[in-house]
Amino acid sequence: MRHLIDGYNVTMNDPATRALPAEEQRDALVQRLATRGAQLLGAGTLTVVFDGRTDDARPVGGMVDVRFSGDETADDVIVRLAAAEQGEVTVVSSDRDLTARASASASGRVRVLGCESLFEAVRPKRRGTRYPAASAGLPKGANLITEELKKLWLEDGK
Repeated sequence: MRHLIDGYNVTMNDPATRALPAEEQRDALVQRLATRGAQLLGAGTLTVVFDGRTDDARPVGGMVDVRFSGDETADDVIVRLAAAEQGEVTVVSSDRDLTARASASASGRVRVLGCESLFEAVRPKRRGTRYPAASAGLPKGANLITEELKKLWLEDGK
């Protein structure tokens, strides 16, 4: 699945980024998407579109495809990309006109998420969940070893 993100719509509505200069807004969103995009949106290609030209922005790279609209609006670029996509598309924006246009252009293959789906401040913290050991570079079974060590240490402390 391809995820198309309306860059400034997200950053200008996000309490954590709206007061930042445009360059810092872009950097914060791209960094968030690079580190947590799959967790926030699901698996797929991440494309964030910002209004403006690339010559006023620092180059970014990594796992997020960053595009600038140039002489078009970011909305027009997102609609065009949604229409060209063969599979399902997610459009992240709270702009109702954009999401309606994108849905119409992609013949019902568009899932719409409001920009708040990418806000860090409103994400509920899940309790009782742990990161898998592999995500920290630990081998399979490392959590069991840790539990055994805890038992040994706690027994020695009695």
